[in-house]
Amino acid sequence: MKEHLEMEKQLAAKEAVKFIKDNQIVGLGTGSTAYYAIVEIGILISRGLKIKAVPTSTKTSNLAKSLNIPIIDINQVTTIDITIDGTDEFTNDLDLIKGGGGALYQEKIVASKSKKLIIIADSSKKVDILGKFKLPIEIEINSFDYVLKHIIAINGVGEIRLAPTGPYTTDQGNYIIDADFGLINNPIELSKKLSQIEGIIGHGLFINLADRVIMGYNDSTITYIHKSSSL
Repeated sequence: MKEHLEMEKQLAAKEAVKFIKDNQIVGLGTGSTAYYAIVEIGILISRGLKIKAVPTSTKTSNLAKSLNIPIIDINQVTTIDITIDGTDEFTNDLDLIKGGGGALYQEKIVASKSKKLIIIADSSKKVDILGKFKLPIEIEINSFDYVLKHIIAINGVGEIRLAPTGPYTTDQGNYIIDADFGLINNPIELSKKLSQIEGIIGHGLFINLADRVIMGYNDSTITYIHKSSSL
């Protein structure tokens, strides 16, 4: 089963990179699915494609450099032409939960700067309602007790994400809370509530950001397009 899903990720990645054009600024996602897109971009670079890439994490930056993909700092660009990233869950409305790979804050900044955001996924990521996957929430390290209490107040249960040596720390030096809100019937409302809690740097609800999701399905792909997308 796992090998089958990995193949679906690769198929989605191969389809997504077809949208990249010469001389574009390209956002590079983080995670096991985005990995395949970065590898495909590396192949295109070796064949003459000319782009500059904005990574969403140190891990992604290191991978891109190893594939000779030119890197540019996000603070050097005002807009990004196209970003390809993965997701932990997505719905028919292209609402997403992201952040399982630990780079959600930087991913959201890159997504928000992008003219087009293409999400790639295997077929296990498609859901009717978000929430089976716990919602990642990036927080200031001194605020976790305060934030956890406020998550409870809005009917959630959270826990600090752990690494082998202690709390998981993001590239920005923050902690991540993985929060269970059950099925999220109104992601817009939950997003607003979370954004009002002091100490939260960002959360993994990506609403109205994705232009399309390319999902690997068996030996082909299925594309879901946002109703407002011109891509």
